[in-house]
Amino acid sequence: MDFDRSSTRRGILKGASGALALAAAARTALPGGAFAQGAGPEVKGAKLGFIALTDAGPLFVAKEKGFFAKYGMPDVEVLKQASWGTTRDNLVLGSEGNGIDGAHILTPMPYLISSGRVTQNNVPVPMYIMARLNLNGQCISVSKEYIDAKIGVDTKPFKALLDAKKASGKSIKAAMTFPGGTHDLWIRYWLAAGGIDPDKDIETIVVPPAQMVANMKVGTMDCFCVCEPWNEQLIHQGIGYTALTTGELWKDHPEKSFAMRSAWVDKYPNAAKALLMAVMEAQQWCEKVENKEELAAIVAKRQWINVPVADVIDRMKGKFDYGTGRVVENSPVAMKFWADNASYPYQSHDLWFITEDIRWGKYDANFDGKSLIAKVNREDLWKDAAKALGVAALPTSTSRGKETFFDGKVFDPADPSAYLSSLDIKKVA
Repeated sequence: MDFDRSSTRRGILKGASGALALAAAARTALPGGAFAQGAGPEVKGAKLGFIALTDAGPLFVAKEKGFFAKYGMPDVEVLKQASWGTTRDNLVLGSEGNGIDGAHILTPMPYLISSGRVTQNNVPVPMYIMARLNLNGQCISVSKEYIDAKIGVDTKPFKALLDAKKASGKSIKAAMTFPGGTHDLWIRYWLAAGGIDPDKDIETIVVPPAQMVANMKVGTMDCFCVCEPWNEQLIHQGIGYTALTTGELWKDHPEKSFAMRSAWVDKYPNAAKALLMAVMEAQQWCEKVENKEELAAIVAKRQWINVPVADVIDRMKGKFDYGTGRVVENSPVAMKFWADNASYPYQSHDLWFITEDIRWGKYDANFDGKSLIAKVNREDLWKDAAKALGVAALPTSTSRGKETFFDGKVFDPADPSAYLSSLDIKKVA
């Protein structure tokens, strides 16, 4: 379905409604025609943040392979962030406040930031999602304490082990990277599907991605959800194993996004288009099989993730050794950067994330997710950039339609309330 994208330009930023109205105003003031192909960028650079994860690869490639420069943005800085919380704080500051203009980001975060749900004093900072960066590619890992059980997609056996551990007086913890973010939602869905209440039966904790392996090594958590290379590194260090890759929960699920501060895009529309085209061309490069080894070498570099290439290469090429004796070659749910419309920011996907965040209490039960999506999701800019790149087949709908999960649950973007009602464990009444 096509969500309502209408908006009018009103006043100045005053509180939550003012902030979101200002973000939406650009739709009228800056239609696709404002990004005329002949117009050059207003500035030559921008500051973009990233977390040390392989799905930030398109940003690394756009910088290293010269795609930013190709589109008139040679001074783009791609800057490592310590955590998703740091990413949020630097986006709130903006580059004018010594922060950043945009980022490789967990898809729910631009919504949580735009609505002021995760910002200091709940002040909204309008954001735009410009593109999706990838599909699939995250994993849930389990401590070697549970190696004999070979926990997989089904968490019912895991529940029995956790209940026994809890009864003995020991704490049990599941780690994710940001409350309400993708990793939080994947591990919650996985646990809840097996009858484990992530708010009552286990303690969820926040750990930055690059610190996951070290924390599991000292016994801080029983399981965690994060992107590569940290799951494969865990196996290489003999500390734990992969229970599943998240595409097994939901095949070809959306993951990270490329997002920018709305104010920056509105001020520099041609530069924003240049950035988007560079990132999209980098995604196309990353998708090619013949580039996978070079991509692995790039992301492993010190200035990017800073890990051995051996911790990256296999899963980048689609080979998953789960650390339990199970090995899958050419996984059908390996990370995708461009194939199957991976880059297109479907509004229906964003609605699922908002619906899950309603499920777990990040938004009120009656929160109007579709209205927020109409302000944050800029699939119109994506299409404009795609046309300029000569992309042959453009998506014709803002929705990918009904989505089916491993446990048989179905999300219909036309009726998210029915999906919520079908879920057994949730905070929302």
